[in-house]
Amino acid sequence: MSRLIRIAAVSALGLAVSACATGQPAQLNARSNYSVYSVHQPVVEHTNYVLDLRVEGDRVSEAELNRFGAWLESIGARYGDRITIDEPRGYASAGARADVGRVAGDFGLLLADAAAPVTEGEIAPGTIRVVASRSSARVDSCPSYTNPGIDSPVRTDSNYGCATNSNLAAMVANPDDLVRGQEGSGRESAQVAGRAVGSYRTRQPTGNQPLPAPSTRSSGGGQ
Repeated sequence: MSRLIRIAAVSALGLAVSACATGQPAQLNARSNYSVYSVHQPVVEHTNYVLDLRVEGDRVSEAELNRFGAWLESIGARYGDRITIDEPRGYASAGARADVGRVAGDFGLLLADAAAPVTEGEIAPGTIRVVASRSSARVDSCPSYTNPGIDSPVRTDSNYGCATNSNLAAMVANPDDLVRGQEGSGRESAQVAGRAVGSYRTRQPTGNQPLPAPSTRSSGGGQ
């Protein structure tokens, strides 16, 4: 069983809080925005793809794993997708998780240790539910040239922020970071930067091998 579940979009930045702090209306629009905040903010949408796989004891059969691989291809599994497993109550199989993780790894995806998102329907006994979560970001109503802002010298126009935030939404590696940033890892940024520089300095250049010797064999029928 494969199902697609979409979750309502979430606004990225709290403009209402900023508006209250500056004395502006709670809902900003092109005519009421006298700040440098843009009314065009990235919106993040989550989509959950669901597939139930049959398990045999502590493993997933090759036939089911092949079906899982075909399913990943059908949904266009790509970088950024988050794969989790939801298991029936009282059942936890390290072997089944390893089988699913091996197939997901063929697509460049890692099996997340976090709990799977809540999905509709009960998980039937003898099956596990694989959930592929995908997030995407977009900026609605852009471009917007409805109000150029020329009637007020202290107000931005209706298209203000469209280019910056649309590019941000298109380029961000993990759209969920627009809603909530990454937690600190506890490592200093200098240590991370130093490790990258060290790898660059110690790695052998790809072009340090000598050129192949030219061939002296004649290809014609000369004397």
